[in-house]
Amino acid sequence: MAATIGLGRVSKSPAVPEPLAAEVFDSHCHLDIMVGDRQASSGDPVAQAAQAASASVESILADARSVGVTRLVTIGYDLPSSQWNAEVAAAHEGVYAGVAIHPNEAHAATPEVLAEIERLARRAEVRAVGETGLDYYRDWASKDDQHAGFRAHIEIAKRTGKALVIHDRDAHDDVLTVLAAEGAPEVVVFHSFSGDAEMAKKCAGAGYFMSFSGPVTYKNAGYLRAAAAVAPAELMLVETDAPYLPPMPHRGKPNAPYLIPLTLRCLAEVKGVQPEALCEAISANGVTAFGRW
Repeated sequence: MAATIGLGRVSKSPAVPEPLAAEVFDSHCHLDIMVGDRQASSGDPVAQAAQAASASVESILADARSVGVTRLVTIGYDLPSSQWNAEVAAAHEGVYAGVAIHPNEAHAATPEVLAEIERLARRAEVRAVGETGLDYYRDWASKDDQHAGFRAHIEIAKRTGKALVIHDRDAHDDVLTVLAAEGAPEVVVFHSFSGDAEMAKKCAGAGYFMSFSGPVTYKNAGYLRAAAAVAPAELMLVETDAPYLPPMPHRGKPNAPYLIPLTLRCLAEVKGVQPEALCEAISANGVTAFGRW
């Protein structure tokens, strides 16, 4: 989650793109923010705009399916959002959940809260522990609290056998160091991958999945396209982080899973493959990362 980010003036929802010719899924979004279960703060215009659209989970799913995005993983970032997302995943076909305490909220990761996160992670509809990790861009939680929380989530992922979904903002080296020191779970996913080609090579060498989001389409993000170019297709995922990080040409508008085709086609161009082939690879990767749907 890109919390309270400013993307300029927010306007109406983007138009629906051309549908994909093959199915794919959104590996990371925040349904609770999109539908207004969590009241957006005055400093979060993107979430406010998304909530103003008064979308329901059902309408979000219908829009996504209309362009070939048939499944999605909705991600928790604190205990209430994790509980909400687990319940929504249980109630809707094609929806799966991740549960965790975001590094920006690491001060709230008490033993009691972490015990509840682990209980949620054991549910069948919950396929990931995350988003967790390190965020050095913001100082909302101390580095000590972030590191402690990250280590605790790594252990929860290993105990439950669920994928570990990582939030890594300005903390590449430390994230990799902690994973190596603690012993990474079987499946690690770098959400909204933000590293360069060298970081992508390190992740590939460790067998970590890299999930690319809207910024890979931005003019000033050549380093992300370079990373996507060297990332093995068998370790790539695609996501929205909706309602944040919309792909071009919709920067500044609320994101949604139905915009996946724009990011997917950019990645296919970077990889020099047909979008359908990349959809098939990513769909197979989803089963490897999150289990059979």
